[in-house]
Amino acid sequence: MRKIITLSEYIIDRQADFPYASGDLSRLLSDIGIAAKIVNKQVNKAGLGDILGAHGTENIQGETQQKLDVIADEVFINSFKNGGQVCGIASEENDGYLAFEKDLCKKGKYVVLFDPLDGSSNIDVNVSIGTIFSIYRRTSSIGDLANVNDFLQVGYEQAAAGYVVYGSSTMLVYSTGHGVNGFTLEPSIGEFCLSHPNMQIPEDGKIYSINEGNLAMCEEGVKSYIDYCKEVDKQSNRPYSARYIGSLVADFHRNLIKGGIYIYPATSSAPNGKLRLLYECNPLAFLAEQAGGVATDGKQRILDIKPTELHQRVPYYVGSKNMVEKAMEYLAEQEAVTK
Repeated sequence: MRKIITLSEYIIDRQADFPYASGDLSRLLSDIGIAAKIVNKQVNKAGLGDILGAHGTENIQGETQQKLDVIADEVFINSFKNGGQVCGIASEENDGYLAFEKDLCKKGKYVVLFDPLDGSSNIDVNVSIGTIFSIYRRTSSIGDLANVNDFLQVGYEQAAAGYVVYGSSTMLVYSTGHGVNGFTLEPSIGEFCLSHPNMQIPEDGKIYSINEGNLAMCEEGVKSYIDYCKEVDKQSNRPYSARYIGSLVADFHRNLIKGGIYIYPATSSAPNGKLRLLYECNPLAFLAEQAGGVATDGKQRILDIKPTELHQRVPYYVGSKNMVEKAMEYLAEQEAVTK
């Protein structure tokens, strides 16, 4: 029988990967695992209590908050605040960043940016949703309050990133810059156990994920690439399959395992794209690259973009290397024609 390795055991075993670490990052990752278990319990009983539906408020994005959005946000914030390794957080559900004022927190070495419940519009219909997180070493002085510059760091500076997908099983997938590993929650013992070691996204895939309802509002390069995906070409194993859940974590997770491309491009109604650089695109781009994939905004590497605001949006192309590069060819061809 295969030896079971829990998330806590794995994190402790890998502490040697960080010569600068004193165990704080390991404890922070463990705290995320605990918070994820709490959120998972709430998600699993969503239809049994009064936690389905809208909360009655909007977040900074102008989106209607779901009750579970607010619950998950509070769970993770309290976990970070009580752990002592984090000096401040920024969440998709809050207007600005939150600097923790407790003396213990001021000494924390990290900040966390997170989307507490990605795909929350799917909650009421029991479709997979998730949590996305991004961890940076603070740039401000230890002992001071966190400031906005701690959060506006380029993606390649991430110390760790990951997500939790609450689906038919609950999985936590993360990377600290030394590959990507997935852990599945074993409900009988209440532990995340290593189930997907050294995850690698195939260089090619047969899945494209895009909201084709918006295709008419996309630039011509995107339309041309989707036409390419639909063409019959047995040598290239096309046409590809269209798979779009509408929950970024779930779509990304499937493509990470099976190979594919996820596209949320700029449109005429959202010229800067819709996905958030800091809470969604950067952490998943970090994972994609660690797994051998590619992430770009259509012109440059996502992890090279210098953020200018907390809720900055960007177009997003992420997934299998050859598929993303082919999409970029179509975008480049279009740009050359329009010049």
